[in-house]
Amino acid sequence: MKSFEIYIILKNHFGEIGSWWPKDSPFEVVIGAILTQQSTWTNVEKAIKNLKEENILTPRDISSIPLDKLKHLIKPSGFFNQKAERLKGISEYILKNYKGDINLLLSKNKAELREELLKFKGVGKETADSIILYAAEKNEFVVDAYTKRLYSRLGNVEENIEYDDLKKYIITEIPEELKLYQEFHGLIVLLGKNLCKKKNPKCISCPLASKCNFN
Repeated sequence: MKSFEIYIILKNHFGEIGSWWPKDSPFEVVIGAILTQQSTWTNVEKAIKNLKEENILTPRDISSIPLDKLKHLIKPSGFFNQKAERLKGISEYILKNYKGDINLLLSKNKAELREELLKFKGVGKETADSIILYAAEKNEFVVDAYTKRLYSRLGNVEENIEYDDLKKYIITEIPEELKLYQEFHGLIVLLGKNLCKKKNPKCISCPLASKCNFN
């Protein structure tokens, strides 16, 4: 089953969702991308809500807030000790190298930006690609656990496929368009969260059930 066909079926099922990642600013995407590691988006939203209530949403804010307070505010996202350190690190880097202006970093070409993001402690391929796709709004497809689960259950790929291999597999089958990249990733997230769950998937309600090897 080709990726573009999967996209169309999911879009017909869930409707047009546009850019799935909620944001008020590009830096909020950076915060969310780090906080969502090993966490659910519901818990990330609680942490971001805490930061918004304290008006802490810029690199300068994150850099200047006491570490213990930052840990307390992002605690709902889990692993708050290491995530606070990572948020501090990237914020201080942006302050030092880009005068606190995240857009100067995000304006780099896609390859340079990805290489630079991957140098940050705690920023892996999924986190970097999320920042590029949703904060910088450049065409970089995001592969996550939901994506791997979906494609392996459909029988398209092996369950242990590497991140870059699955990403390459998908992007060769879909047009390179920002809106499509964002929407397809969001649709896969919706499917994974609501139907194609790791345990007890709701196969009877899944629009891809007839194509799936899992049920």
